[in-house]
Amino acid sequence: MHEQQGHPSSGKPAMDQETLAFIRNVFNLVRAGDAESLRPMIEKGMPVNFRNEKGDSLIMLASYHGHLDTVRLLLEAGANPQIANDQGQTPLAGAAYKGYTDIARLLLQHGADVEGASPDGKTPLMMAAMFNRTEIVDLFLAHGANLNAIDSRGMTALELARTMGAAATLAQIEARLA
Repeated sequence: MHEQQGHPSSGKPAMDQETLAFIRNVFNLVRAGDAESLRPMIEKGMPVNFRNEKGDSLIMLASYHGHLDTVRLLLEAGANPQIANDQGQTPLAGAAYKGYTDIARLLLQHGADVEGASPDGKTPLMMAAMFNRTEIVDLFLAHGANLNAIDSRGMTALELARTMGAAATLAQIEARLA
């Protein structure tokens, strides 16, 4: 694989078509959860922390798409569970949003910050509360998540659950605060 000269005004070299195709393939394998096809690439030294044009890391996409084996493979290869995408969302928040408890647990075991908030101040606990993910709320609270944290609008997980109509997590949080 070789680099071609980039646009003169960009100051950055452009990637050749072969490199771009390889990278697109890697991201497609992650989205599909094809850990077995990724394993030999990682074993040959493929970087596990690179990101796509939206800032999504491989671990972010694997977490968001619910591929536990791929998440495990990436973490064991040294993927950073804290890399946020361009919107400031972390893999842990993505797993909470989608309801993937096993992935959230694995990310926490590999150092994901249970308080890792996005730029708008939403923590993974808030995401879990908003989308009625009771098991994940329990997991995050067991890992020290702050139930009283507030986002940029001054809202807590309780208020966000109420706003979103997430009845189960609303009752769950109310019981914790009682």
